[in-house]
Amino acid sequence: MSNGRIGKLAVISRMGPLLGLILLGIALTLLSDRFLTINNLLNVTRQVSINAIISVGMTLVILTGGIDLSVGSIIALAGSITAGLLVSGQSILPAILTGMVVGGVLGLMNGLLITRAGIPPFIATLGTMTVARGLTLVYTDGRPITGMEEGFRFLGGGYISGIPVPVIVMVFIFVSAYIMLKKTRLGRYIYAIGGNEEAARLSGINTKKILLSVYILAGLLAGFSGIIMASRLNSAQPTAGVGFELDAIAAVVLGGTSLSGGVGTIGGTLIGALIIGILDNGLNLLNVSSFYQQIAKGLVILLAVFLDKKRK
Repeated sequence: MSNGRIGKLAVISRMGPLLGLILLGIALTLLSDRFLTINNLLNVTRQVSINAIISVGMTLVILTGGIDLSVGSIIALAGSITAGLLVSGQSILPAILTGMVVGGVLGLMNGLLITRAGIPPFIATLGTMTVARGLTLVYTDGRPITGMEEGFRFLGGGYISGIPVPVIVMVFIFVSAYIMLKKTRLGRYIYAIGGNEEAARLSGINTKKILLSVYILAGLLAGFSGIIMASRLNSAQPTAGVGFELDAIAAVVLGGTSLSGGVGTIGGTLIGALIIGILDNGLNLLNVSSFYQQIAKGLVILLAVFLDKKRK
């Protein structure tokens, strides 16, 4: 294959997610006159923000060649603990920080199981997912926690200059992640480990330390997403976050990150999260049954994996 053809295929691979997003937007604009409205677009971006923030952590994990199935349960536990502290009279900032620490500790647990115990990421995070969900049910006694103070609701439901606060937070996190991956040693090491972990180790990179950092960051971001969700709903649900790990994985892979690690961009992840969010919003606007929506989402995940195989 000529260098010119290889270059064209590389460009198509990079532009594919963006092209898919544009085509999806055009299709929904033609099918529903309610899609391309300011209120709906703001609603979409607010809904996308939670999955997008989770997907940032998932991107880092998948870039190393790993996977994290525990993020949905971390969302539930971090949100529930934060809400419980607020209802018991704790002030907002300490409650939020405690919820994020819970996410970070569970991420650390994942990292230790993978790097120290040698358990494969799929199994390690599956175990953490089950433990975290069980802890959530124990902490909440299986019931929602409601009645948080008004100030807390600003994080998930407020606006700054007409822009939803979660969207502003999402943009800040994506910009920070982009700078980290492109401009810092940690970012270079993450790509190196995903490309060839053994070669990275032999070149002097402390692979265990980097992997620990990645899973801790994924846990922190999942925990923060759970706090935003509890703020937005003014309620912490023990069943929150169910299936969110699949949405995050789909967003990451749709955005061009390889499941085998070493290849991907944070910008592509944002496009993937927008595709998932716009698809959900469009199906709701078209009054498609939630049962069929599950089928559509499953097909999107399969498509994402298929595209990853074709790119490779």
